[in-house]
Amino acid sequence: MVTMNHLSVQDPDDGSPLLPEAVEAATPTPAFHRYSTPIKTDGKDFFLSRTENLALSLVLLIGCYSAVLIPAYLPVDRAATFSDDYQQPKDLVWIHKLAIHFEDFSIQLSFSLCLQALLNLSASLLSDPCQPRWCLNHLKPLACSAGLLDIPVFVQRDRVDAWDLSPPLGLQGSEEHLALALANLPQPGLPPSLKGKGSCRRCVVVGNGGVLHGSYLGSHIDQYDIIIRMNNAPVPGFERDAGSHTTIRLMYPEGAPHSAQEYKRTTMVALVVFKSLDLDWLTSIVTKQRLSFWSKLWFWREVVDEIPLSPETFRILHPEIIHKTGQVLQKYTQKQGNMVPTLGASAVVMALQLCDQVSLAGFGYDMQHPEARLHYYETIRMGAMNAQVVHDVSAEKLFLRDLVAAGAVTDLTGAL
Repeated sequence: MVTMNHLSVQDPDDGSPLLPEAVEAATPTPAFHRYSTPIKTDGKDFFLSRTENLALSLVLLIGCYSAVLIPAYLPVDRAATFSDDYQQPKDLVWIHKLAIHFEDFSIQLSFSLCLQALLNLSASLLSDPCQPRWCLNHLKPLACSAGLLDIPVFVQRDRVDAWDLSPPLGLQGSEEHLALALANLPQPGLPPSLKGKGSCRRCVVVGNGGVLHGSYLGSHIDQYDIIIRMNNAPVPGFERDAGSHTTIRLMYPEGAPHSAQEYKRTTMVALVVFKSLDLDWLTSIVTKQRLSFWSKLWFWREVVDEIPLSPETFRILHPEIIHKTGQVLQKYTQKQGNMVPTLGASAVVMALQLCDQVSLAGFGYDMQHPEARLHYYETIRMGAMNAQVVHDVSAEKLFLRDLVAAGAVTDLTGAL
């Protein structure tokens, strides 16, 4: 019997199936089955086990991907992440800047469209014929128009003025200094090119504002009949945005450019008098006789000893320009007393006297964004304006906005 059981477990030669009893006897029983409950191996239970395994795998997979990917989209506190001496590789810095530059494509597109619109506006103004008396005709609706008309531009030898205010609103107390300066100016009044009444003139007042940076207005600015700049605003190196010519540069001694290159392509320099010593400085520049060491100590910063221009190119801005500009600004400010305007606002009022059409470029301080560029030629930020207390730039912006709204002047850089 034992022999038969032994033989029955062998595969038959004819391929017939084994007997059930033989199959049970032939299947080895695992050792651990002796101490545990046998595993159920029917098809239904096995299928449910695979489903649970699949679900668990998916949960783990999603969790892993989330742990890796989600932090990449969350803001990172770099100050807490990197130590103070950590330095990003240069290629990563470049990529980071590029990402910032394009993080809002709609803003970049809007900026490009606005820039193109401003360039189109400037080109259109230059292509149209000059309109005589355009500024004067559009000033009439303004309440402040009476204070902006018929103001003398430069001090003249043959005109006697009774000065009742001190510089910069007048020249009271500086009469002797003024007489000496005028005696050395070959042509103290309006130059012949500005005296003619038969021609129509276009002016552009080029402000120093950071909004001019990246404007590409340089070639347009150079096409104006009169180009007015202030103080030491540089020209060489900034021709693309600011142009290359200067007709009139308004400045006081401390603001005069130190580089001889800045006076190339300059037709005229107009001194703005803030103190009697400024007139002595002008006399020394024209006569080529340097001021004494003692006199120089009274300037609040170093001044130039010479300017490479002929005596015929120098003028003295009439203080009435400063005075009348300040009076107009008084209507836009909460401050009491005589207003001292910036040279920019004064230059606009001067341009209204000289030209039929006036455009502005580089005007408009954006005090709401202290990190914005203050000047087109340097990296000082707008927040620096909060430290100054002499001028009311907010009042000046309201004044210039009214001029633009009335159509008396045109804002080429769109920041007013």
